[in-house]
Amino acid sequence: MRRTKIIATLGPATDEPEALEALLRAGTDVVRVNFSHGEHEDQKRRIEMVHELSAKIGRYVGILGDLQGPKIRIRRFVNSPVELKEGQKFVLDSAMDGGAGTEEAVAVAYEGLAADLDPGDVLLLDDGKITLDVEHVEGTCIHCIVRVGGPLGNNKGINKQGGGLSAPALTDKDREDIVFAAEAAVDWLAVSFVRSPEDVNEARRLLREAGGKGHLVAKIERAEAVGNLDEIIDASDAVMVARGDLAVETGYAGMTGLQKRIIKHARNRHKIAITATQMMESMIQAQLPTRAEVSDVANAVMDGTDAVMLSAESAVGQYPDKAVDLMADICLGAEAYKLPTGRTRRADDHFGYVDQAIAMSVMYAANHMDVHAIVALTESGSTALWMSRIRSDIPIFAFTRHEATLRRVALYRGVHPVHFDPTLSGGDKLYNDLFAKLLELEFAREGDLLIFTKGEMTGVSGGTNSMTILRVTG
Repeated sequence: MRRTKIIATLGPATDEPEALEALLRAGTDVVRVNFSHGEHEDQKRRIEMVHELSAKIGRYVGILGDLQGPKIRIRRFVNSPVELKEGQKFVLDSAMDGGAGTEEAVAVAYEGLAADLDPGDVLLLDDGKITLDVEHVEGTCIHCIVRVGGPLGNNKGINKQGGGLSAPALTDKDREDIVFAAEAAVDWLAVSFVRSPEDVNEARRLLREAGGKGHLVAKIERAEAVGNLDEIIDASDAVMVARGDLAVETGYAGMTGLQKRIIKHARNRHKIAITATQMMESMIQAQLPTRAEVSDVANAVMDGTDAVMLSAESAVGQYPDKAVDLMADICLGAEAYKLPTGRTRRADDHFGYVDQAIAMSVMYAANHMDVHAIVALTESGSTALWMSRIRSDIPIFAFTRHEATLRRVALYRGVHPVHFDPTLSGGDKLYNDLFAKLLELEFAREGDLLIFTKGEMTGVSGGTNSMTILRVTG
């Protein structure tokens, strides 16, 4: 069974029910709803269709809502694109008419940009394709010299090399989208351009005030976030290595090492790691990925990422379901290589929770016995999360009666959600019903050795306090 999860972004390419069903059947575990595009009615329709079709095919698929964040970008040209030449002067001006851009100047959407810059700063436009050296700042005008030129089109992003732009992570639009995310009951909410743990805390507060129960994903895409990495991870439930803006601000040469560091720190702090941006971008138009893209996905899997993500490949690409199918094959291929099991607990390590101690005991036993699978009876999914932080090729089945938990654990590496209501199975009947469910789903065979975890009190979140090792009987 594939352990690494796949997130696919929804868009025009998946708006027809047949296309979306094919995307889910190909192996999508979580769908991403990008709040940068479309109206709430469009997003609501897509979410409802995902729930309907996932129920039809018998899979639990999580929903990840992705906030847009601040628009730090140029506006539009009269004739797009324009050609910038090395050595020429070029002006960015937040007071300029939004559609009046020329080869000499263009408007910017972020009004505070001029205040954030000093002579000598370097600006990177369009994912670093254009490089501008700031010569001087006069009012709202930023006078630059083009260091690296080329074609520049409408609405392209702006980054400051090394970071330092003061735009807040949450905009008024984001606040409206958080209310919608709560109403739509998204399972995960991604916060863009996070700089500090306070950004995540504010988003969580707003989501809870609106009645939402989703978990928070911090997108690591600013240079400042790297300096606050552990604090941001602690404030979040998951982190996303958003390699586009991050590579532009921190430099492409160190991006691979930085990706490995972020994933390692997230796993060591018992949080989820997602790797994103241009993973199989050629498949927007091509039917096969490049060898470099195959290596990129496989490298992330070997790093221990919980999930790999498709963006434009599935949202607007010509082969969305095929991209998922091929990404799944790459994940399986990478998982076939036996790598070190990752972080192990020392004898003097302290466990903060009972279910954490049980989970670590289970993984130690499972990795030293001929165990076929692990079954966690769970309310919130926390025990399964603890277990999934230890690298292992032993499948973990999260048995729960809660729909929200089933969708949420769909993102955890190596964890497979199974609907099961333990309140309907009392006493000795519990294990017989568990065996019957596993045999029915062909997740186990008679004679297989399994480890079960559960709590003595059903319905208590985080109450797992026992493990049992049993052989499957018919």
